[in-house]
Amino acid sequence: MRLGLRAKLTMVMTALVLLSTAVLSLVFLELLLQQVLHDADKRANEMARQIFHSAQLALEDAKAKGMRPTSDDPQETQDYVRRAFEINEALSAQLQAAQVAPTIREATIVDRDGTVIVSSDPALAGKLVPKRPPFNQLVQSPFVRQVRILAEPEHIYEVDYPFTLRGMPFGDVRVAVSTALLWNDIKPRLERWGSIALLALVLSTFLAAVVSGVALAPIRDISAQLDRISAGEYDTASAAAKEPTESMDELGQVRRKIKQVGQHLRGVHEIFSSLRENMNSVMAGLEDGLILFTRDARAVMVSPAAEKFLGAPASEFLGRRVTEIFPVGHPLFEALRLHGDELREIASETDLQTLDGRKRVSVSVQEIQGAGERMGALVTLRDLDSLESINTQLQVSERLAAVGRITAGVAHEVKNPLNSMRLWLENLKESLPADSDGAAQAVNVLDAEIDRLDAVVTRFLDFARPMDVRLEPTQLAGLLREVLEVAQPQLQRAKVEVAQLLPIGIPEVFVDRDLLKQAVLNLVLNAVDAMPAGGQLQLTLSRRGEMAEITVGDTGKGIPPEHRQKVFQLFFTTRPGGSGIGLASTFRIVQLHNGSINFTSEVGRGTTFRIELPLAA
Repeated sequence: MRLGLRAKLTMVMTALVLLSTAVLSLVFLELLLQQVLHDADKRANEMARQIFHSAQLALEDAKAKGMRPTSDDPQETQDYVRRAFEINEALSAQLQAAQVAPTIREATIVDRDGTVIVSSDPALAGKLVPKRPPFNQLVQSPFVRQVRILAEPEHIYEVDYPFTLRGMPFGDVRVAVSTALLWNDIKPRLERWGSIALLALVLSTFLAAVVSGVALAPIRDISAQLDRISAGEYDTASAAAKEPTESMDELGQVRRKIKQVGQHLRGVHEIFSSLRENMNSVMAGLEDGLILFTRDARAVMVSPAAEKFLGAPASEFLGRRVTEIFPVGHPLFEALRLHGDELREIASETDLQTLDGRKRVSVSVQEIQGAGERMGALVTLRDLDSLESINTQLQVSERLAAVGRITAGVAHEVKNPLNSMRLWLENLKESLPADSDGAAQAVNVLDAEIDRLDAVVTRFLDFARPMDVRLEPTQLAGLLREVLEVAQPQLQRAKVEVAQLLPIGIPEVFVDRDLLKQAVLNLVLNAVDAMPAGGQLQLTLSRRGEMAEITVGDTGKGIPPEHRQKVFQLFFTTRPGGSGIGLASTFRIVQLHNGSINFTSEVGRGTTFRIELPLAA
């Protein structure tokens, strides 16, 4: 989970307070521990001295009362001392006081061997008590060792005060100090300090949240200002009016500079928007697919024409890496010669399955340099099949234009001599004698040849003459049925079956009915000629996007590969007696309707012509 800046600041402030509290707590604990240990040491030494003095007074009182040891035997002396201690009320009171002391476990008087003579703990009387570590050892230990010892199970230390009897060492006054009792003395103070520290931590956290909120308020304003800039508002007048009066501190200066940047970006955005609109218009008219990649191989621009190569909308590829757009196994992965996400300058060709079928595609990469550094790369995808088709169409158009100019000259240079020859031939017919059969036959042959030449010149003139195109909304299904009706005699004579699919749901197109009917009829008659032994004619109508497609196919002998580039050339024909004008005329008519025509053919299996015309909608 990502934390906000306010939460982070609050946590940092709280951590600082916690750290300070921890340090102060350690200092407090050390001071408290030293004070408790020194107080316990002082109290134990004071009690040992008091017990010693009480013990001396007890012996003096016993002596005053006439009590004496019966002999110098140590046992007799020890029994005498014990009786003197037991009957002395002041000493008993001192020992009883040791029982209620907060840190003292017991107070004991032992002889030189460690045997208990008298103790605040009656259970120890007459027992041998081992010597314990001096309490001063714990007092002088390092702080960490002191804490560790107090945290462990109970340890007993003691304070010793030796005393003599008759000038000879007799025993010790031992005051035992318990670490468990020390901890019980320290614990309430620690709990009180812990409560104060916890309260301080909670209060500091609350104050840190309040302070961070106040401190970050200008940053939130700056963030909102940047959000408006990101949304394209660029510090508009209405947004600026809502802002409070700017302060003169560092944050106020930052806010003012951001406003200046926003105003500058507004102008840049307006210029960029105009440039982007112009660029989109230019890219929309391009046939080549363009993909612009950044330095790290991410797509930042995909032209509309690239969609037909990629098979998906351009928006799906923006921001994706080149290896995500062209993964391993994609035809363009090999064509681009990708190594990781690196794009290098190349030029190659590949076969690619596009929305319009399988195409031969040219692939090129150009590096984009800026300030001597590589800024990115531009990938260009070009449909080579379409280019060849366009080149063919241009060549046909150029030939048609040339034929038009030549035909205009032929009309003047041939037509008039033919008319003159026909007149003289008529005069010759009238002057021939009735019995000159040979001369009459020659004249008839000449007359027929003049008629044939005249028909050829007339066809030239008809083809070259500018066509008067009269466009009207037309349902192509009905027009194609009319074509079949006109061609019905030829179809029956050639024993050709018709397979038609002419749906009426295809939208209308703007065409010249007579011209388009002639163009399709030329294709149908060519298909009939291609099936002299009979076959099947396929005539279909379909919609492809914003285009209507007319398909005319046959099951004839097909077009040899060496003739396919010449199909639409004027005067090219493989049919005996053919003029070579029909398909050229069809090509011209389709062009006049802003359409396109192409074909596919397989030798021995037939040929299929496709005409695409823009829909009226």
